[in-house]
Amino acid sequence: MTVDVIPERRGNRLSVTLSGTNLARAGDYNQRVVLQAIRTIGEATRVELCRTTGLTAPTIANITRRLIDAGLIKETGRLQGARGQPAIQLKIEPLGCVAIGLNIDRDHVTMVAIDLAGQVRARAMRETEYASPEDVVEFVAGALDTLLADAGVGRERVLGVGVALPDDLGAIALPGRSQPFARWAELSIADLLAPVLPWPVLVDNDAAAAAVGEAQSGTGLTLPSFFYIFISSGLGGGLMIDRHYVEGANRRSAELGLLPDTTNPIPGAVVQDVVSLSALMHYLATAGIPVARLADLDPEDPALQPVLDRWLEDATRALTPPLLNINYLIDPHAIILGGRLPDFLADVLIQRLNERLASMSLPATAPIMRAAMAEDAAAIGAAILPFLDQLLPSDATLMQAGRG
Repeated sequence: MTVDVIPERRGNRLSVTLSGTNLARAGDYNQRVVLQAIRTIGEATRVELCRTTGLTAPTIANITRRLIDAGLIKETGRLQGARGQPAIQLKIEPLGCVAIGLNIDRDHVTMVAIDLAGQVRARAMRETEYASPEDVVEFVAGALDTLLADAGVGRERVLGVGVALPDDLGAIALPGRSQPFARWAELSIADLLAPVLPWPVLVDNDAAAAAVGEAQSGTGLTLPSFFYIFISSGLGGGLMIDRHYVEGANRRSAELGLLPDTTNPIPGAVVQDVVSLSALMHYLATAGIPVARLADLDPEDPALQPVLDRWLEDATRALTPPLLNINYLIDPHAIILGGRLPDFLADVLIQRLNERLASMSLPATAPIMRAAMAEDAAAIGAAILPFLDQLLPSDATLMQAGRG
């Protein structure tokens, strides 16, 4: 089975049609909730699971037995209490299943295998400018067996594949883009990868995947709502409200990079013309400091300081109006900045943005913080997608498709 977008039920939560549920769907949802509760708590007794989920003791007993039989959780011993029989502890069986995440971008291709506990078990990455579809297929085919071997699992344990890539990958012009790269705009990603990835394939926007991954395994675990800023070769955004990703009517929500840069004197400029790795590389090249990889930048190099300071000031300027709108229109609990920007630059940019917003005396300001998952955020988020589709809870799981 191949699927080019996240199944339609992900958007059913706020559907204009009414949707009910049945006992089978309710049972599936309860099982997903219990599994997620164990993932979140780490180790839990059945009594704790009753308290956390609100489900009855017989229901918890039945669900945990099914999860043990499926190899998704395990008993790890007994917790000695003050009285009575010690309670059995339950925890995730990390290698009960794994998922593969693939991030295709304009400057790299990254593939990870993550386990059910959300830990990266193996990683393969190739830095390449504007990789062709054939390049990506060749990379995946060559890296897959080693990836699974490093993860310690066979193919039978792979639940599925998530693929994250920028919207309009082959359509948006960025510095250095080759003309053949435009072919990406015409491809079915799932069909392209089917010969080398023989599992269900889910495809989503890279910033959306990074936001979902952060909500499931990172800083966002404790945040009911947040806006995610994803800095890669371009600039993207993701919006989580009440722990649900808001994708918009056309799956184009939070298109931060394509917002007009109203502070830029260049006509038609957009925010990602400044706030992106492509733009930063252009700043360096224009100053006569070409670098092969931003990860190699030396923050102590005095020759870099004027260029980096100029980029940081321009990036702060360009991001301030969108951040004002995010605070006024959405009022999230936090704004999370992630992606492939080097750590030292991300830290300084966050500091400057927080200071800039604090100086503006807003009624309320969401703190800007670092993402727990940075460089591989999109690949890790992509790998979360099969877990969400098949094992982890979403209220969309309860929805039955209505009859037209």
